[in-house]
Amino acid sequence: MKRGVCMAQLSQRERIMRYAQDRYNTEPEYLWAKYPNYAVFRQPASRKWFAAVMDIPRNRLELQGDDLVDVMDVKCGPLMVGSLLAQDGFFPAYHMSKSSWISVILDNTVPDEDIYPLLELSYDSVAPKPKRT
Repeated sequence: MKRGVCMAQLSQRERIMRYAQDRYNTEPEYLWAKYPNYAVFRQPASRKWFAAVMDIPRNRLELQGDDLVDVMDVKCGPLMVGSLLAQDGFFPAYHMSKSSWISVILDNTVPDEDIYPLLELSYDSVAPKPKRT
């Protein structure tokens, strides 16, 4: 973290991205020139994505307005997708499989402490599976 910057002064997007970098020792990858604010995080061993952070128009989430809002897609099981969709701040995955991914709006609707376990679950779900002997 930059000196003199308090975590409370950061946007939720910045806080969650810093958490992912620190917790999982991975850097965000910006893969698309057309979308410079879209970042993905990969599980280091499998190289599979475990999170994608994007800024998208609100109306893509069926919210009012077309201003940009930050979201993060994380991978989770179909049962969890269904239960999370019943809560504020969760939406069908933007640009990912809606049965195994979910979008979390990063506007402080969902507390950081509720997002961390979802990152953990997503990270673990794309980790290489131990080989059976």
